[in-house]
Amino acid sequence: MSKPAARPPRRPLAAVVLGTREERLAEPQPPRAARIAAYALFFLLGIAVSICGSFVQALWPPAGVLLALAATAATFYGGLRVTGTRLGAGMPVAGWFLAMLLLIVPRPEGDNVLWSNTTSLAWLFAGSVLGVICATLPTRTSWFPGVSGPPR
Repeated sequence: MSKPAARPPRRPLAAVVLGTREERLAEPQPPRAARIAAYALFFLLGIAVSICGSFVQALWPPAGVLLALAATAATFYGGLRVTGTRLGAGMPVAGWFLAMLLLIVPRPEGDNVLWSNTTSLAWLFAGSVLGVICATLPTRTSWFPGVSGPPR
């Protein structure tokens, strides 16, 4: 009798979805022109996610906050993975913060988009934390955001 074939070890769900660190670092980096276009696109996408998320979190509390944070995390992490640089995650974060600053300011009529309630503060705080987390994940560049390091 022959032995049954050994099964490969099961990978955790996070490694299946996001890939391992070695797999992420081994991916080729896109050309510079494509990265610049992606930076601009992700900056605008960060603005859109911030505006849409601000209304969604207020419309369907508390599930709306989770939905908005999921979209925010996907945008930040997508920028990181598409460009392979920390600047790729930083551009949607910058757009997100720019839109948040404009949404926090009350209008002359007294209307606010973001109020000082639990869901709005959770949206602001957790989105900021997600931006920092995604911008500090390991990337294919070695030292300065968006600039390729020496060959490995």
